[in-house]
Amino acid sequence: MAEHTSSSITIDAAPAEVMGVISDFARYPEWTGEVKQAEVLATDDQGRAEQVRLVLDAGAIKDDHTLAYTWHGADEVSWTLVKSQMLRAIDGSYRLAPVGGGDRTEVTYQLTVDVKIPMLGMIKRKAEKVIIDRALAGLKKRVESGAGA
Repeated sequence: MAEHTSSSITIDAAPAEVMGVISDFARYPEWTGEVKQAEVLATDDQGRAEQVRLVLDAGAIKDDHTLAYTWHGADEVSWTLVKSQMLRAIDGSYRLAPVGGGDRTEVTYQLTVDVKIPMLGMIKRKAEKVIIDRALAGLKKRVESGAGA
């Protein structure tokens, strides 16, 4: 498996509130700079997204791809690539951990991207880091503003 990039941020909200924003794919274009469109294609028996089509514009990485999501309890979601125009693989996860009695949440985002075009590992990891940092900052702002409720 390729090297992954990860980062964490603490959000002033309970894990359930944070996961509520993470799982609301239809609203991703409102708070993630890179996701221009999001469409849930399939859901599980609990109504959670199993496959989501995303149109992404992350500077060096522009793509229309479908991801398969796996939910691990109430505090973790991971994804893998189903199909893509530009990506060979994308594996990622959000892991949530309660902090300070549960009214705050540490969110860890891990991401591995492999593109079909040749790209230096250093440049690819830099793109992963930019995607992660922007996503975590956007998630924090969205949750703490109350707009995700």
